[in-house]
Amino acid sequence: MTVAIAPSEAAVPPAEETSGDEEFWVEPPASGDVAPSGDVAASGDVAPSSDVAPSSDVASSGAAAASGDAAPMDDSVPKDDSVPMEDSASTEGSAPVLDVPEPVARDAREFGAYARTGGWAFALKVARSVRPGGQSAEETPKVSAKEFAALAGCSAERVMRYYKAWDKAADDGMVPHFEVLVPGADIELPDAEVWLSYYTSRSSAASERGTAIAAAAQAEGIRPTKALEVAENPTALRAAILADPSTAQAARAALLDRLKEDPALQTELARDIARTDELKKAVATETRAADRIGYVRQIVENGQVKTPAGQTIDAPAELRAEAERHLSLIDELDDDEEAGQWATDAYDTVKDLVAQTVAADPELRLQERRTKFYSSLQKATRVFEELTFDDVDDLDTIYEDDMLQRLEELQQAITMCITTLRKAAPAAESAEA
Repeated sequence: MTVAIAPSEAAVPPAEETSGDEEFWVEPPASGDVAPSGDVAASGDVAPSSDVAPSSDVASSGAAAASGDAAPMDDSVPKDDSVPMEDSASTEGSAPVLDVPEPVARDAREFGAYARTGGWAFALKVARSVRPGGQSAEETPKVSAKEFAALAGCSAERVMRYYKAWDKAADDGMVPHFEVLVPGADIELPDAEVWLSYYTSRSSAASERGTAIAAAAQAEGIRPTKALEVAENPTALRAAILADPSTAQAARAALLDRLKEDPALQTELARDIARTDELKKAVATETRAADRIGYVRQIVENGQVKTPAGQTIDAPAELRAEAERHLSLIDELDDDEEAGQWATDAYDTVKDLVAQTVAADPELRLQERRTKFYSSLQKATRVFEELTFDDVDDLDTIYEDDMLQRLEELQQAITMCITTLRKAAPAAESAEA
């Protein structure tokens, strides 16, 4: 026998699983043979139950009237609708039997049922009372989702969210299918933690976008409903980012993760940076610092360093040790600490040591000068090759006296370089002979 409950007293799903529509009430799981008034309903011998402690004070020979009237109770039975109740630990014999009012006892039973099963307790009420698709009213005593919602005083959409959650769980073998469930019958339910894997209180979760958000939320170990709520209210997200530094940091980290797989977002963000002077300066500063740190890190990891002229040499032990010391200081910085000055100090120190290394080795110094000369010559060659006179007919339109003067000066400088090198050539040849 179940406990009859008026709509105003019935249990409703917890607040965190509502979606703004009406709350609905449903009959809680059977919790003992107790009538709402607290009188013991009898239709036969009164059997002890986990919710009603046996009492020798029940004035009856053990059998109740066939009419279903409650057996009379003597004065030792409380008149305030209170019944003895054991808590969940009483099955182990560790908790005393308590005398509490029946509404309190009923609330405790319903709370315990929900604590163990979460939303499954309410989903079961829908699953065993709502007709599955394809069944007609003549085939089953169950009702439609619309009728059930009308009885519950809530929207049919909300009922269907519980229905669909049960359906998905049944497909996974977590719970029985609708067809085998009988109205009013209880079954063993999965743990409460599993419920959130199947249920969402938001209709947006049914869309492709909502499915992706829910999947990402589960991967992060949070409830899908929380992520969907944020996604449905971007203005609230903006407000939180503007007002709270920690929220802004979380948003920044998420954007960086998304940028790796979203070329369109990369382009948009780069465009925004290029159009904002403050961001352009910040990017230039951070890029310079990153390049300098990379220069020092290359020495530590590869044991080689580039000289000012551009040649790559093996880094001496002293240089490598100094680079490693500076790099360890940089790596110990927190994410929110500026690395710019540390990078500058490390770079300047390493560059000085490289210059000292080159100056201390005559052969290396000679090679450095040769490399520098070739580098300058190649740059000058590329620049001069870009000076073309394809449009000879209209040169007068771009002619300036200064152009001719600069070319003549360049010619003199080149002639001087050639003369100097020709003088050095015989000496070099004699030395080789």
